[in-house]
Amino acid sequence: MEVYLLRHGRTAGNRERRYIGGRTDEPLCEEGILAAEASGKFPDIKTVYISPMTRARQTAQILFPEAELKVLEGLREMDFGVFEGRSPDEMENDPVYREWVDNMCSGLCPGGEDLDDFKDRAAAAFLTALEEARAEGADRLVILAHGGTIMSVMNRFAYPDMGYYAWYAENCRGWRASLDINDGKPLLVGYEYLDELKL
Repeated sequence: MEVYLLRHGRTAGNRERRYIGGRTDEPLCEEGILAAEASGKFPDIKTVYISPMTRARQTAQILFPEAELKVLEGLREMDFGVFEGRSPDEMENDPVYREWVDNMCSGLCPGGEDLDDFKDRAAAAFLTALEEARAEGADRLVILAHGGTIMSVMNRFAYPDMGYYAWYAENCRGWRASLDINDGKPLLVGYEYLDELKL
């Protein structure tokens, strides 16, 4: 099975480098819509697992016009708590933000999620989608979600792992990998970054 982990198109918050997480349901901006449309359409994909956020659904509807969209709550982006909607530049002198960043953005995001808990949530959602796709005999699993979601899944299942932040994906980009099962554990191997979408 081939696994595709794709990030949604650009939003206004993405353009302004703001933390747009799991509590901000921001739609695609005009630039994001145009870029998604330019990325191509893939009408042969029949099922796409998406986060519940508008930006993920909009992107999936553009890229996969014939697909059934299956929403998994666990694919939602990390909740950035008190940092939600703000940019790093706006918070450069905020001691709470500086402490969080100096700790590699790990641990509890004040008023939001703990990074490890977020990774667990995203990994569980991935396993749900994978189990369904395998039960249906699918040869491709397509997930369209968020940057943090993709990083979490790859960090947990890619082999060899390159570290959480190495799995960052630009808008309307992502990772393709082959599924391998090792002692009952799914591994994503032979991965490649998709500079352009090809499914």
